[in-house]
Amino acid sequence: MSTFDSLRFFNYRLWFAGALVANIGTWMQRVAQDWLVLTDLSDESGVAVGITTALQFAPTLFLSAWAGLLADRVDRRKLLVATQIGQGVLAAALGVLVLSGNAQLWHVYVFAGLLGCVSAIDGPVRQTFVGQLVPADKLSNAVGLNSASFNAARLIGPGLAGLLIAWVGTGWVFIINAVSFAATILALTGMRLGELHAMPTAPRGRKGQIRAGLRYVRRRTDIVVIMVVVGVVSTFGLNFQLTSALMARTEFGKGAGEYGILGSVLAIGSLTGALLAARRERPRVRLVIGSAFAFGVTTGVMALMPTYLSFAIACIPVGLASLTMMTAANATIQMSTEPAMRGRVMALYMMVFLGATPIGSPVVGWIGETFGARWSIGIGSITALLVSTGAALWARRAWDVEVRYHLHRPHLEVVHRDGSGVAARVPDERARVAGAERSAAQDASDEATAA
Repeated sequence: MSTFDSLRFFNYRLWFAGALVANIGTWMQRVAQDWLVLTDLSDESGVAVGITTALQFAPTLFLSAWAGLLADRVDRRKLLVATQIGQGVLAAALGVLVLSGNAQLWHVYVFAGLLGCVSAIDGPVRQTFVGQLVPADKLSNAVGLNSASFNAARLIGPGLAGLLIAWVGTGWVFIINAVSFAATILALTGMRLGELHAMPTAPRGRKGQIRAGLRYVRRRTDIVVIMVVVGVVSTFGLNFQLTSALMARTEFGKGAGEYGILGSVLAIGSLTGALLAARRERPRVRLVIGSAFAFGVTTGVMALMPTYLSFAIACIPVGLASLTMMTAANATIQMSTEPAMRGRVMALYMMVFLGATPIGSPVVGWIGETFGARWSIGIGSITALLVSTGAALWARRAWDVEVRYHLHRPHLEVVHRDGSGVAARVPDERARVAGAERSAAQDASDEATAA
């Protein structure tokens, strides 16, 4: 598979270009928001930054399940237009408040919470809408390129935000972000509707559909393993905005420009991981677990770096490991989930992935203030190593598999033992996932009908 296969499709090209511009603006706002709280509205408080981040992602815990059902029911393109407008209006309002000189910490808290509400609705539909832009056999490639767009924006946005904060201040960064959403809106309204790929939708008026999504996930042990691993790593490890701000400001004595550069350097590794992911035809559960373990190792090394330069360089493998984990998890779940159930399943995944942040960010911020900035990274390293090792041991026992390494290709071989104890080679989890999916899909359908 070519890395850029999905760009052959007109609608996906529009989506990719519009999302790239909007994502750059979003990353600029994230950096500006954290820097505003850390330096202007608090006394360099890691807890205040953590609370801001928590409020931005807390609505995911409460709205994602409903948002996932909404994504399975309504016109996804129109819903995305509405969420983009909402995010643009909120960014503009916060920008005006900052430029007027009246912004206070509680104002940022309120806007972070409101933005979180819109983002909670936007997340599931954004994830599943990709399935309408490309054929089913290109979905893995499209998901990988989506991650590439997001991380290309992360490469550009933080550094650009640092320069703009130093030049014109945080208020104008929020205004620029508000304007950037116009790119996505234009892309969505300019698509060729006849070329959109139809996806099954959930019927209206039937009770128990959210519960059916929960039952579907509960019966899919592969999805449960992915969610547990990603949830733990996200809670304590994926707090780069907070940890980078603490390291840049309190450990190395740097300013907004250097803080922004750290985000861009981290994105070098993330972008590399996204482009590699776009070439994979079928990601696997073992890749999620392995990349989570690699994340634990690389963040542990990063936490020990003695200088700003060495810390920045160490960000590259951290970005590669984290993006590989996230992309593999996203694509594995989407590709193995029944299309009519995909919005609800992805909503639950987003609830775990982003909803963990309100729990983790204040805790990580407190650890950074109490024990030092390096420990705010170290806690993420320790938890990632523990959960990935635990998941590997559980999978080996529950799925009755062995992993063997060879010097020749294929280097990694997964061996499954049948009921007689005879070992048989299996190249991946496709057969097991397919069987589990058929069983879970039937159960969920039956239970939803009964409800």
